[in-house]
Amino acid sequence: MRNYKFKTGNKLSYSSIIIWRLTQSALWIIGVLIIFFLFYSPKIGLNLFWNILIPIAPALWVVAVGLWRNICPLASTSLFVRHMKLSKRKKITLSQKGKLNILAIILLFLIIPLRHLIFDVNGVATALLLICFGTISFISGLFYEWKSFWCSGLCPVHPVEKLYGIKNLMSFPNAHCDQCQHCVIPCPDSRTGITPYNSNRSFYDKLSGFFMVGAFPGFIWGWFQVPDYHEITDIEQLLIIYLMPLKGASISSIFYFVLSQYFSEKKLIPYFSTFAISCYYWYRLPALLGFGIFPGDGMLINLSNTLPLWTINIITITICCFFVWWIIIRKNSKVSWSIRPSYAHLNKGKN
Repeated sequence: MRNYKFKTGNKLSYSSIIIWRLTQSALWIIGVLIIFFLFYSPKIGLNLFWNILIPIAPALWVVAVGLWRNICPLASTSLFVRHMKLSKRKKITLSQKGKLNILAIILLFLIIPLRHLIFDVNGVATALLLICFGTISFISGLFYEWKSFWCSGLCPVHPVEKLYGIKNLMSFPNAHCDQCQHCVIPCPDSRTGITPYNSNRSFYDKLSGFFMVGAFPGFIWGWFQVPDYHEITDIEQLLIIYLMPLKGASISSIFYFVLSQYFSEKKLIPYFSTFAISCYYWYRLPALLGFGIFPGDGMLINLSNTLPLWTINIITITICCFFVWWIIIRKNSKVSWSIRPSYAHLNKGKN
């Protein structure tokens, strides 16, 4: 087993490596089981994925995005070939990285509204979506170095990680990369102060940053104003599921653009990040417990006949206040998502 050395002088022990590998394997197996249920018991599979895993993920990205990037099943799928030393290890250019980030946001904005029409109500469709992403991530690992193509490029989740993970709690050991190969610059895992605006400041970086900071919060609000459709009947449904999210995105984009004329991106990002994550849980938590604005949509368990509405309101307000404190008020500890491994060029001849 190869030693994991870090710039700080720390070394990931053999037992720690085993724990990380077991955790990654367990999460990967859970992912496979979810796909199995989506095919053969759709109700269970849809609940496991859309009503348990997905609602937990945003809060985890806010507090410890480095943990998620260590154990994400799609990341493990993409990096498996690299761990087996079978990858061609190509590096992407800064321009390619910017284009991948834009494409990731386009995928995000296309897929989320389709949840109302297809993925939230169709287990097979969701399973095929996950298999498609898993296949793309695996193929990318065959050709590209470490996290450059999928985890830090094309993955639709990555733009959200950069929006929510701006005040990470702590740096985790990098449980995938044993040495830093400069596969992507800047490395979102190892650099402090990563936000939706990349430090390269290219046209693509600025555009992706504007979409995520300015448009995404309103997009989330608009998404929750649309009900689920349990069958496709006409093209009008397709227009409806996209219309409200795009309206919300347009409104928040205009608001962000106006404010950006007077305030810096650095000052605005925490507020828009907080609005996005708070808006999500403001609607999502009541829906999970049977208090949603569209009865039955996104419901995990119906407590509407058990708990009074005010208890749900208190819980929801408390969670939103936590995000306000965590992202806006709390002092930024300026830690990276993960600890950077030692640079490969410093260890030539040592491995």
